[in-house]
Amino acid sequence: MKSRVSEINEHLTRPDLGRRLDEESENILRTKGVKEPKVQLIVADGLSSTAIESNVPELLPFLQQGLERAGLTVGTPVFVEFGRVGIIDHIGEIVNAESAILLIGERPGLATAESMSAYLEYEPRLGKTDADRLVISNIHKGGLAPAEAGAEILELVQKILKAKQSGVGAKLD
Repeated sequence: MKSRVSEINEHLTRPDLGRRLDEESENILRTKGVKEPKVQLIVADGLSSTAIESNVPELLPFLQQGLERAGLTVGTPVFVEFGRVGIIDHIGEIVNAESAILLIGERPGLATAESMSAYLEYEPRLGKTDADRLVISNIHKGGLAPAEAGAEILELVQKILKAKQSGVGAKLD
């Protein structure tokens, strides 16, 4: 799937276009995606495809299996080229997800090009903001290892679903 970005320079200068799927991808997801999942899984290259290549092969299967073992309906995993964090809301709205997890590459200049973040959100819908999301960052072999991050993500998504909220003001105890 693709965002509305057509090439790398546009990805860097028009982050707004990276927050929405292009029309073709949106139509595919509407017709072939699992509807009303408890958890929608999304992977986007963000600002570092290296981070995705380094971490997702280990982390995504771990998350899928853990969510299924917990008895949660998992949406069709979506991979988005030129995606930004806000893509979580567009995809969540399209499939009417109760919650979503977005794995996305971080800025490569921070510490390593392999660093990835996981954003979690309850009822992801257009119009939500960064304040509505929770984030686990610095996921890479030299930071928070993918398996360790996976365990934290699984625990956190279950707390979000139980509390029916996410973000800055969420009470997840």
